[in-house]
Amino acid sequence: MESYNSFKVARQQVLEAAKLLNLDDATKEFLSIPQFETNFSLHVKMDSGVTKIFQAFRIQYNYARGPAKGGIRFHPEETVDTIRALACWMTWKTAVVDLPLGGSKGGVRCDPKKLSDTELERLSREYVRAIFPMLGSDVDVPATDVYTNPQTMAWMMDEYETITKKHSPGVFTDKPLQIGGTEGRRDATARGGLITVREACNAHGFDPTKTFAIQGFGDAGQRTALLHKEILGGGKLVAVSDSKGAIYNKSGLDPKELVRHKLQKGSVLKFPGSKQISHEELLELNVEILYPAALENAINTKNAKNIKARMVCELANGPTTPDADLVLFKNKVHVIPDILASAGGVTFSYFEMVQDKSLFFWEEDEVHRQLDKKLTLAYKRVQETIKEKKVHPRLAAMLVGVARVAQACQLRGWV
Repeated sequence: MESYNSFKVARQQVLEAAKLLNLDDATKEFLSIPQFETNFSLHVKMDSGVTKIFQAFRIQYNYARGPAKGGIRFHPEETVDTIRALACWMTWKTAVVDLPLGGSKGGVRCDPKKLSDTELERLSREYVRAIFPMLGSDVDVPATDVYTNPQTMAWMMDEYETITKKHSPGVFTDKPLQIGGTEGRRDATARGGLITVREACNAHGFDPTKTFAIQGFGDAGQRTALLHKEILGGGKLVAVSDSKGAIYNKSGLDPKELVRHKLQKGSVLKFPGSKQISHEELLELNVEILYPAALENAINTKNAKNIKARMVCELANGPTTPDADLVLFKNKVHVIPDILASAGGVTFSYFEMVQDKSLFFWEEDEVHRQLDKKLTLAYKRVQETIKEKKVHPRLAAMLVGVARVAQACQLRGWV
């Protein structure tokens, strides 16, 4: 199986954009490495009484435009290079949507499925105790990510407040509503992606009421299926996958029933009326829209030439490798890159920070209106860059993001 280092991919994207922007060597070097990173170990007592050691990370890639912003992942195969790459992409993601934030990311190498709730709470609180001096609503603001959730953020926020003796709801986002979360957050990534799909359909004539497939049926994938008709006016879901397998039905899969099945059974497999297919077959289906919503490097040099979707909306981070990007562009597959397509989540997190700081909370309709405005403007700005620079969509999005961050660094006198 082909192997990719996510951070090498991310750096390659940065350097390609920097070259087209004619940035000087110092700026290129500064933007291609993190500003601050720390690796540390956590000592957590298990329910059995045994103490277990977990490797953990927090990386602040760039904070020229504002406080660093990025989630915390609990994953058994977490690596420092994955965290570096994700922190890098967060930097351009916040810039593309024009948020006054930087980019960061954190992680703990663990298998949360093998930990009890009390063990997860101890792990969450220990993570905050290890790095609380580098957190703060004006410094670095974590959020949920892979295998973390609003309860995780609640524990972490409480631990931070316990240490600092201050009420600080804005230091973590994606919290439960009752302690400073925002209306509408749970579907933010999916909603933002679907807004960019709507704009792509309007600009290029794609038909969102035709077939679509979702690779990765976690939170973002499930909510994309559920919201598709509401935001795009229709669409027939014909295939989905999760970590245990993929299923297909050419006549369509009922999103509500499929989500119910997934939540009850723990997998999309054996959904009534569906047949099991391989992950590779799902990616290569002849559909109007493909939503990669799982992990990195799903579309690569081995399968890019076989992608038949007319549009790829990247709800995952880094699902397409650089060489595959060029193949898709050559084959006229319209890609909405991750730093734009999946920016709904961090945009909602920004709205949550604003509301926490002012202690005034918006109605859900207002949050949705603000999200629509931000994502629509960002999509149009990227399209302008595609036409102006005659480049593929990811490079166009990177040009927008990198240019904004580079300008902030230069104005500060950092480079």
